[in-house]
Amino acid sequence: MAASRRLLAGLLVMASPALAAPTGPEPAETPKAQAPVVLANHRAVYDLSLSGSTGTRTVESARGRIVIDFRGDACRGYTMQTRQVTELTSGETGARLSDLRSTTFESGDGHEFRFRNTTASNGDNAVPVDGTATENRDGLSVKLKGKPKPVTSEGTVLFPSAHMRKLVELARAGQSTLSVKVYDGSDDGQKVYDTFAVIGQATTATTDLDKPLQTGPIAAVRRWPVKLTYYTAGVGERTPIYTLSFDLYENGVSGRIKLDYGDFALAGVMTTLDLDADKPSKDAKGCTP
Repeated sequence: MAASRRLLAGLLVMASPALAAPTGPEPAETPKAQAPVVLANHRAVYDLSLSGSTGTRTVESARGRIVIDFRGDACRGYTMQTRQVTELTSGETGARLSDLRSTTFESGDGHEFRFRNTTASNGDNAVPVDGTATENRDGLSVKLKGKPKPVTSEGTVLFPSAHMRKLVELARAGQSTLSVKVYDGSDDGQKVYDTFAVIGQATTATTDLDKPLQTGPIAAVRRWPVKLTYYTAGVGERTPIYTLSFDLYENGVSGRIKLDYGDFALAGVMTTLDLDADKPSKDAKGCTP
């Protein structure tokens, strides 16, 4: 789910009330004596609809779909293919159809990230964004195809799967917040985002869940309500780019999605979930997640 949440940000540029952003990433300490977080291989489909609209640039209707296919483990790394088609309609601009596709690979140790994003708006194709990012003790370096100068960022930066695992680790430990820089290659591939997550209390209750989450093995998996806000990197008071609310399952699956851009919000309802029951693979060295 981590890659799709940024794909929506390119649809419209909206204004929203200024909020106090975190002044910088908090130390992302890993709780001790925990079993490793294992992200489930799965394919999920979410139908999008308009959840609400305010402000001067009113969106009158919205519909769309997100399809996510997530595969891999800590030995092989993680691949994710995402496609999102969204149609927004307003009296001012009429209908606007966006088709976004993303393919990513993230190494199991969280130090390398490769991505390719393509976008079409009302049938017009934008130039694909294609790049490789490396994270090490000196910070982040991103090489974009067709760009001679790399994008760099100092300090710890997490890629999407590592960010998801960190959220689950902290949720398991009963911690309620995480402030950290995240890079996912979205938009033009040149932005590192400050993020701030608020994690609620764990539950396994099945009331009011998306239908595919109410039965089968997923129904017994712990989950936490999460509110995750993205900011442009910087310091002081900043306007959030958008806020994503969702149920975070212990295996990395996301349900009950809401994307709030300030002037309008989209709800994502899961309609299909295919979970891969295979155990994570091991390599010759006995690598395990």
